[in-house]
Amino acid sequence: MKALERLMRRRLSADRLVTNELARELTELSGEIRRQVGVLLDRAGSVQHVMVGSPSSTELPDWGRLRAGRGRLRGLRLIKTHLADEGLTRDDLTDLALLRLDAVVSVGVREDGLPALAHAASLCAANADGRSTAKLPPCHPAELDLEFSAFIRDLENELALPTTTHDVGEGERAILVSVTAGRDRATLELHVAELRELARAAGVTVVDVITQTRPAVDPRTVLGAGKLSDLAIRCFQSDVDLVIFDQDITPTQARSLAERMELRVIDRTQLILDIFAQRASTGDGKLQVELAQLRYRMPRLAQRADLSLSRLAGGIGGRGPGETKLENDRRRVRDRITRLEREAARLTDQREGRRRKRGRRSVPVLSIVGYTNAGKSTLLRTLTQSDVHVEDKMFATLDPVSRRLRFPREREVIITDTVGFIRDLPPDLVAAFHATLEELRDANLLLHVVDAASPEIDRRIQAVRQVLGELGFEDKPELLVFNQIDRLPRDESDALARRYGAVPVSALEARGMPQLLARAEEMLWADDEGVAARMSAPLAALGA
Repeated sequence: MKALERLMRRRLSADRLVTNELARELTELSGEIRRQVGVLLDRAGSVQHVMVGSPSSTELPDWGRLRAGRGRLRGLRLIKTHLADEGLTRDDLTDLALLRLDAVVSVGVREDGLPALAHAASLCAANADGRSTAKLPPCHPAELDLEFSAFIRDLENELALPTTTHDVGEGERAILVSVTAGRDRATLELHVAELRELARAAGVTVVDVITQTRPAVDPRTVLGAGKLSDLAIRCFQSDVDLVIFDQDITPTQARSLAERMELRVIDRTQLILDIFAQRASTGDGKLQVELAQLRYRMPRLAQRADLSLSRLAGGIGGRGPGETKLENDRRRVRDRITRLEREAARLTDQREGRRRKRGRRSVPVLSIVGYTNAGKSTLLRTLTQSDVHVEDKMFATLDPVSRRLRFPREREVIITDTVGFIRDLPPDLVAAFHATLEELRDANLLLHVVDAASPEIDRRIQAVRQVLGELGFEDKPELLVFNQIDRLPRDESDALARRYGAVPVSALEARGMPQLLARAEEMLWADDEGVAARMSAPLAALGA
C-alpha cells in the first residue's frame, strides 16, 4: 500500500512519455504482487490515478466525457504492466480508442521484476488500411525517446482535420449493426439491405455495416465483447453520429451501448418511427405518430442515480420535498398519452361516420395493401390518373389517400391507398395505426401489391398477410398484383404470375392495367353476374 501511495506522488517531465525509473517501480511492484499495475498521467506528468488489476487485465475508471470537440483527446496517458509480456492487447487498444487516451504503454515484467520491452500506441487519423491506431517499435523504456508534448500537440492538430468530406445537407452519419441470432447468412444480408433502405428513407448516410454471427444476442450489449470493441473503434474512426441496430434493443441494452460508445444508439423500431414522424402530414397521422413514439419511449426514460434526491416511496431516507425528475417526466408522458388516446378515439368516431355515409351510397371499396415501396402509390396514380405523391423510398406515403375509379362498364368504386407494411412491424406501430388501417374494414377487395423483382417474395407476402391477420382482416377477398414486371424478362414475369395466381403489371409503364381491372371487376361483381345469368336462363328457354 505504501508503494502504491508513493506512485501517486510520482511526477514526470512533460516531454517524456515514460521513464525507466517509473517503469522499474511499476514492474517491481507488479512482479511482487503478481497483478497488473497501471498509472494514468496527465500532460503535466502528474499521476492522476493508480490501478491494481488481475494477473491478466486492468479496469480503468469511468469519467464520461471530459474533453469534447473534434480531435480532442482525453489528456491522460496510460502506463501499465503485463506479466506475460504479450505487448499491447485488444483491451489496451480498445481503451485507447474508447477513452481517447493520449497514449497507451505496456511494459513487460521479467522474472527478476525488472522491466522488459515497452510497447506504445496512440490514435491517429484513419489511414488507407482503415486503422486508427499507430504503434511505436518495441524497445526498452530507457530507450523510448519521444518529445511527448510536441507529439501530442501535432497529433491533436492532425485529428482535428476532417479525414472525409461531408456533403452539405448530408444528414446524420450512421453505422448499421445486425446480429444473425440463428438466421442464415442470406437472410442476414436481406435484413441488412432493408435496414440500409430504411436509413436512406430517414435521410441517414450509412458509413459502414457491421454484422456478427451468434447463437443468440448478448443480453447486455447485443454484440460480443470483441465485436463491440471493433464497433467502438470504427465509430471513432468514421466520425459517425449514431449507431442503428437491426434488432429491437431493450432499454438496458441501449443504455449500456450508449455508455460504451458515447454515441446515440437506436434500433429499427425507432428508425421507422422517425420516418413516420417525417412523413406524417395530416393532423390524424401526426397524432398517431406521436402516440406511438411516446409509448415506445415510456419504458426507455433513463434513470440517473442521484442519492441526494428523494423518492415517492417514502421510508427512512426516502421522505423529501417531492418527485424526482424521472418520475415527473414519466407522469407528463402518461398524461400526454391519455390526451392523445382521447383525441384518437374522437377521430375514430369521425371516420366511422364517414364510412357509414359511404356505405349508404353502396359504392364498392378497393384497398391497396402491400409491403412498403412495392409501388402502391404509383399504381393508384396510374389507375386514377391523379396527382399522388410517388417516391422510391420506404414509407414515402404515410397518410391514406382515396380516389374514385370508373370501370369500363360504367361502374364506379372508391380505391384507397394505405400505409405500407414491413416485416416484424413493431406492436406500438400496429396499435397506433390501427385507426388508419380501419379503412380496410369496409374494403370489398384488397389489391395486394407485391414487388415482383424482390428476391424475397414469399416472405413479404407472408409479412403483409400476418399484419392483416393481426388486424382481423384475414378473411377479406384478396387479389395479388405483381408490380414492377418491367424489371424482369417477359417469360419470367408471366411464369411467376401463373405460379401465384397473380396479375402481372407495371404501374410505372401502365402495363397490364386492363387485365387488372377485368380481374377486379370479376371479383367485385361476381355475384351480380351470377344472378343475371340465372335470370336469363329461363327467359332463353321460354323463347326457344
